[in-house]
Amino acid sequence: MPNTSSTDVLPSDPSPLKTHAFFVTAARHLETLLAEELRDLGIPEPRETRAGVTFQGRLADAYRVCLWSRIANRVLLPLGDWPAADPEALYAGAAAIDWSAHLGAEQSLAIHVDSARSTIDHSHFVAQRIKDAIVDQIRDRSGQRPSVQRVQPDIRLYGRLFRDQLALSLDLSGDSLHRRGYRTEAGPATIKENLAAALLRRAHWTEIAAAGGALVDPLCGAGTLVIEAALMAADRAPGLRRNYWGFTAWRGHDPHLWQAMLTEAEQRATAGLAHLGRLCGYDRDSAAIRIAYANLERAGLQGRVHFERRELSDCRPCGGTSQGLVISNPPYGERLGAGEDLQPLYRTLGHLLRDHFEGWQGAVLTADPSLGKCMGLRAHRRHRLFNGPLDCQLLHFDIHPAAYVDERPRPLPPEQRGPGAEMLANRLRKNHKALSRWLKRHRIGCYRLYDADVPEYALAIDLYTCLDDPDREHPRVHVQEYAAPPEIDPRTARRRLREAMGVIGETLGELLGVKPDDLFFKVRQRQRGTAQYEKQRQIGRWFEVQEAGLRLLVNLEDYLDTGLFLDHRNTRALLGQQASGRRFLNLFGYTGAASVHAAAGGAQSTLTVDLSRTYCDWAERNLALNGFSAPQHRVEQADCLQWLERPRWEKFGLIFLDPPSFSTSKRMRHSLDIQRDHVGLIQQAARLLEPDGELIFSTNLRRFKLDSNALPDWHIEDLNPRTLPNDFKRNARIHHCWCLRQRS
Repeated sequence: MPNTSSTDVLPSDPSPLKTHAFFVTAARHLETLLAEELRDLGIPEPRETRAGVTFQGRLADAYRVCLWSRIANRVLLPLGDWPAADPEALYAGAAAIDWSAHLGAEQSLAIHVDSARSTIDHSHFVAQRIKDAIVDQIRDRSGQRPSVQRVQPDIRLYGRLFRDQLALSLDLSGDSLHRRGYRTEAGPATIKENLAAALLRRAHWTEIAAAGGALVDPLCGAGTLVIEAALMAADRAPGLRRNYWGFTAWRGHDPHLWQAMLTEAEQRATAGLAHLGRLCGYDRDSAAIRIAYANLERAGLQGRVHFERRELSDCRPCGGTSQGLVISNPPYGERLGAGEDLQPLYRTLGHLLRDHFEGWQGAVLTADPSLGKCMGLRAHRRHRLFNGPLDCQLLHFDIHPAAYVDERPRPLPPEQRGPGAEMLANRLRKNHKALSRWLKRHRIGCYRLYDADVPEYALAIDLYTCLDDPDREHPRVHVQEYAAPPEIDPRTARRRLREAMGVIGETLGELLGVKPDDLFFKVRQRQRGTAQYEKQRQIGRWFEVQEAGLRLLVNLEDYLDTGLFLDHRNTRALLGQQASGRRFLNLFGYTGAASVHAAAGGAQSTLTVDLSRTYCDWAERNLALNGFSAPQHRVEQADCLQWLERPRWEKFGLIFLDPPSFSTSKRMRHSLDIQRDHVGLIQQAARLLEPDGELIFSTNLRRFKLDSNALPDWHIEDLNPRTLPNDFKRNARIHHCWCLRQRS
């Protein structure tokens, strides 16, 4: 609990119109979520702090949090804050508060204290001295004293003694707000109600429900997630059925204000229940289902939610609904089962989601991320939080084929392969032999070995010699399958892929010592917007490679592209040669590899501009890895189209313009079609050139045609012969590249 004052107690006036400082507590890692919720409730300027959120507001604001917060633990009204290094100071500070403003002699109280890093380290003794000060003051004034009552007292106080400073507060909630009043029975490993609500909020359940989506928990246990989801979707205040509060017997309580809030909440709940959608909970344990139904009845939701005993593999969308949220808190080896024993359960859950909930959103809480990987789905987002003492992750899934984890299809054994498999193996050997002398001469460790050379096997195979292990000689293999055209039977395409994966592993193992774990597989297809740059997985494994003696980071798993466009190897070398003594601008800079080459080539300065925060961070890491840093070498996150539209005074001697072929990112003001827009884009970028400057323009749109007639003021040199590397010469249209200089 944060300090509210350094030396003195706070004013005791409990007037409803007075502004007070309140502190709302929350579990670890839920502070941000709680602050968002309080803003949604209209609480003025909530501020995150350790273990909770503070705000300045009136009594009505505190009542609203008590009644409506689904995330909070307690709502505290600070009463005093003073140094308490010894028992006398502890007593004196408590005695300085006017307790007649808060309770009378006929009432009961309870005091809870947490103590840490203080001279007085016995929390019970601290509570006793505070109680003595309160009782003595009231007895001196009235001749009677209040009693101590541990269970549901009239007044509950909370104290925190930290480094000999005591902060004392009135607990307006009286009991933890996670106790909604409906759950008197719970099965093993049941999560608290406010944690369940936090998971649902993280999973955007209210938005899904508002759009007509359903909810299913296939491992529902006591039904907490499903019941909390129903309360949220029905706009039912979580505190509406609680029968005990810490403020109702407090002398500062405004019963008329509180009753008005209850009446409004009842009206909203009645209206919300009329529009409640389909919610289902399943569990294989009959006892758990009985508990879930009992909890449902106490919550006043009987007949509104469906619970049923079912095996996990038999769970289905409720009522035939086609979209919604599947959310669950399966066992993860801490209290129920062991990790290895639970792998089949997580695999079954993954198969269930893929087979029967396609198009839905998924959210799974786990304390063991390795179990989450057994599901065969890519988590597109993760949130860290605690389930009691357990450090957990909430994994979020788009249940869609693009998120299914089958990057490395099971290879077909040799005896099951067709005659084309040997053709593929021979081509890999031939390509390796043709490239090996060139690779060794130029010390190239990252290159393309194969690019759909055998039409039946439409793959791109890139090899990356990574520097993470000095004793490692064999490269890692990045295999991308070009999506088969619609006329190809998917089963035929799948079989060819399985043949190819077997051949690649065996042939490259024979030639280069590649092992099965060194193969990384993705499906490459035309992407919309900036999808090619978006995360496909959340592995976070980075490898360091070298190019022309420079160090660069690649990621072979998380993104469609690896962070290093191999076909631009010669282009980057050319930029390094031409950057000496010049200011260099890298537009649509991606991971900044071109900027690293320019900086190494002696550029006065470099500026890398890209819309993606992820790739700006990546560019900064690449620059730093080679000893280049701000302010000389800058990275700026911005939409390049908007960035070019704004007035700019800085001029550059060398500009690299390598835009995507198409882009429709929501963060961009306009869409980009490079064939349609390239002339205007080149002209805008060229305005930033110094008089003798050069602009290198490149695109990977294979059917691109440069409109040179629309650029009459520029001398245009075709750089394709110089920039096309040997490992890409099988397809001269892999990219197009020109150098533009202003005519004298």
